[in-house]
Amino acid sequence: MKTFTATPADIDKKWILIDAEGVVLGRLASIVAMRLRGKHKPSFTPHMDMGDNVIVINADKVQLTGKKRDEKYYWHTGHPGGIKSKTKAEILEGAHPERVVMKAVQRMLPGGKLSRKQMTNLRVFAGAEHGMEAQKPDVLDVKSMNKKNTRTA
Repeated sequence: MKTFTATPADIDKKWILIDAEGVVLGRLASIVAMRLRGKHKPSFTPHMDMGDNVIVINADKVQLTGKKRDEKYYWHTGHPGGIKSKTKAEILEGAHPERVVMKAVQRMLPGGKLSRKQMTNLRVFAGAEHGMEAQKPDVLDVKSMNKKNTRTA
């Protein structure tokens, strides 16, 4: 019996909508990363972009456990002494709260060209409105998958 390897003709991409309100960030990121890679499909092939297109709404209402709201994201501007940092709470309350979810999902994926391509299949929106109604996404209820996926602050 030969090992099955998917070709571009075998790939069937779907659109999935996930509501992040009240969902723990790490659990959400791992589920989204698995869907982006396509590991939930029996025809998974590691070197192909087999994953689904994922839409995440209410990214500003995602929950963090413990003291993770006070943890900092660091980056460097490229200039001498240009180290910068912001806490996750500052980012979530700022102008672009969806960046916390984007960065968490990006860090769940392996590094490389394929992962950067798979990240283009992710759309994250801070509010409940999204402009992807024409794609008719299927709703994935992350809250009901496991009781640990949610947290009431």
